[in-house]
Amino acid sequence: MIPFAGTQTELRAVEERLAAAPQSAHYRLQRAILLDSLGRTAEARDAYIDVLRIDPTSRDALNNLGTLLFNARYRSAARLTYRELLKYHPRDVVAIVNLGNVAHEDGDLEEARQLYQSAVDIDPSCALAHQGLSYALGRLGDAEGARRHRDIGFRLAPIVLAPYRGASAPVTVLLLLSPLAANIATHLFMDDTTFLVVKVFAEYYDPALPLPPHDVVFNAIGDADLAAAGLLAGARLTAASQAITINPPQAVARTTRESVAQRLRGIEGVVAPRVERVARENAAGLDWPTPFLLRSPGYHTGEHFVRVDERELLGERLAELPGDELLVMEFLDARGADGATRKYRVMFVDGKMYPLHLARSTHWKVHYFSADLVHEPAAMEEEAALLRDARAALPEKALRALESIAAALDLDYCGIDFALDREGNVLLFEANATMKIIPPVAGEEETPRGRAARAALDAARAMVLDRAREPFDALEWSAEVSDDQEKTP
Repeated sequence: MIPFAGTQTELRAVEERLAAAPQSAHYRLQRAILLDSLGRTAEARDAYIDVLRIDPTSRDALNNLGTLLFNARYRSAARLTYRELLKYHPRDVVAIVNLGNVAHEDGDLEEARQLYQSAVDIDPSCALAHQGLSYALGRLGDAEGARRHRDIGFRLAPIVLAPYRGASAPVTVLLLLSPLAANIATHLFMDDTTFLVVKVFAEYYDPALPLPPHDVVFNAIGDADLAAAGLLAGARLTAASQAITINPPQAVARTTRESVAQRLRGIEGVVAPRVERVARENAAGLDWPTPFLLRSPGYHTGEHFVRVDERELLGERLAELPGDELLVMEFLDARGADGATRKYRVMFVDGKMYPLHLARSTHWKVHYFSADLVHEPAAMEEEAALLRDARAALPEKALRALESIAAALDLDYCGIDFALDREGNVLLFEANATMKIIPPVAGEEETPRGRAARAALDAARAMVLDRAREPFDALEWSAEVSDDQEKTP
């Protein structure tokens, strides 16, 4: 959805017609869509609800309301809205795919798989259904099924124009993506009232074709372990662009876990683990001192990531992991004097460090939203001190090490997960471009973590604006419109 110069005029005209026919579902729907296209989200939501009071079965009102709720992160409400739509229109492929997207986002992978498959069964040419199915199957461990649907879905639609809701000329971003779910979550800092995002799935875009007009390129392909082919394809595409590229693919390609560990091991103040990539058929013969870690490349947030505590348990642990290749990683014991394991996360955006959180847990595998000690008063105060002033909270040795890591990565946007040993060294867990800055939820905006996240998000947004060239007239070019959810124009 791209607003045009007459949108405000159209809105006034529709409101005049609606005043003359206040019970008209048609005019109410037109008004809701125009408000939505102008980014007036709260008004658009209420306007869609007004349509549904008159016509509860309106496909367009239900679908667009569901999409608005999904994009506003009200996923439960979006799920209910799409289900209501399907009650009246059970074979509506767009609604089925959108409901699948909600299930996938919520981690209900089997439900998502079933929904995407039902959409494919109804319409085998639906690119978004095949794409969604590839994501769900990949996370469920069906690599071959994921590849088959990925090839179909992204060959059908290698380029997607996301909806733009601004009232003035946009900053147009050519966003390079991989269909392998290895991407930076740029939607968290590039709003659709400022940025017109042209999504290009690099592996499937014909490099012989000219690139769509754009002001800046953002390479969002962040996982070098998973998306080497996408980064290679992305490098070819950026070579054809005259615009600045944020996170050049060539730099991201050097951030595999194995490569990062090797490159950073010699930095003063950094303890980087030994990392080795092995074929599954050779993994049973591993001769590493226990405990050590195994993970399937390309997965995050603890998925398919296990610790081998005893040699006799290796076969059992291997059976838990998908993939033909595995990463073997040295275990770094990050327990402090109190027995708790701490994991820090800092982002580097445009060369500046932004602390995001400090998780404390009794478990070796620490993720902030599942860490069991995060909400203890002492842990909260320790985290707040880090977020108020990281340079006062961290040892000077660790600060120098973190800056050296960021310089070695040479990325515009990246994150570092780490712990500290008792000498103030950085125990490196992970350093790459894939890390997500989670926006604060309602009620957390003024907490230390909420303010820290907002500062990092604002910095990322400002960086994109700073890198952008003079905007072009985006109305001269069009493509399929989608932003994970489809909206009726």
